[in-house]
Amino acid sequence: MMPIPTNLITGFLGSGKTTAINRLLEHRPDGERWSIFVNEYGMVTVDELLIDSECPEVNVQELGGGCLCCTVAFAFDAVFSQFIRRSKPDRLLLEPSGAGHPAALVDKLRDDNFRRAIDLRATICLIDPEDWSKPQWRDSEVFHDQVQMADVVAINFTDKRDPELTRQCREWVESFDPPKMLIAETDHGRIDPAWLDLQGTVVRPPKFGEAHAHNHSHAADHVDAGGLTSIEVPPMLGKPKRIENEGDGQWACGWIFSVDEVFDRDQLLDLLGYLQPVVRLKGVFRCQDDWWVINRSKNETSFSTTAYRRDSRLEIITDSPTSGWEELEQLLLKCK
Repeated sequence: MMPIPTNLITGFLGSGKTTAINRLLEHRPDGERWSIFVNEYGMVTVDELLIDSECPEVNVQELGGGCLCCTVAFAFDAVFSQFIRRSKPDRLLLEPSGAGHPAALVDKLRDDNFRRAIDLRATICLIDPEDWSKPQWRDSEVFHDQVQMADVVAINFTDKRDPELTRQCREWVESFDPPKMLIAETDHGRIDPAWLDLQGTVVRPPKFGEAHAHNHSHAADHVDAGGLTSIEVPPMLGKPKRIENEGDGQWACGWIFSVDEVFDRDQLLDLLGYLQPVVRLKGVFRCQDDWWVINRSKNETSFSTTAYRRDSRLEIITDSPTSGWEELEQLLLKCK
């Protein structure tokens, strides 16, 4: 079997990775099988629902419950190998957690277990200039190494950010060594498919390879052998399953609600569209008229229908601790 052309699509929380993957899928050559492997920071997996995988030639696998560099590293080999065997892709895209360090994943793909099966090509990192402008993120060792290890850096949201801020962000990226193969400015997650196969990639050692793994306190007891949130008993009506985790300056809380819970879409939008503080918010809810996905990055919120029907679920990531999860849960249950 020929090695599978493989790319990492990295970037911080809310930088537009999932949107970029959906954009790339629009350019998938007819007849090619593409597989998407997503690692989600939170314990309640939602990202898989945001990727357009209705086409039978597109397969998506999500490994939730923590970052590949620490909590779910033990599960990666088995889950990833099984996914490759099942989906038999012509192209493989991996989206690491926005809170995670890409070095561990790169090492995995280059070790003896995968190097014969994987042809690791360009790593593409998306940056939001607004994140770069905040010292707590710009000075983060994980944020730094996401850029350090990228062959291509796409500065996203340029249609919504101050041009001077974008210019300064670009200058910062240009200071990295080895230099990038390409630095591009884009919007709406637009990635040129040609970037996936750029020639001349080099080994880019991280500067802070161990930074992330020592700063995590995931709720590992909720992660099963597949790395997915373990629900031994389905949630009862009015009693959702709530799971929290935190690390590296971020706090997350996820809920899984009974499939019989029916929500009011307008009330949900009013509550979740303006909730603060939020770095990332993703959810799927059964409403009176349909099932809806809510996707919020910072202060931008979108709603869309989905074919998902298993349960309602929500994941929120913040950059500050809060004691308000119980109160929010009660407000969610009132959105009916």
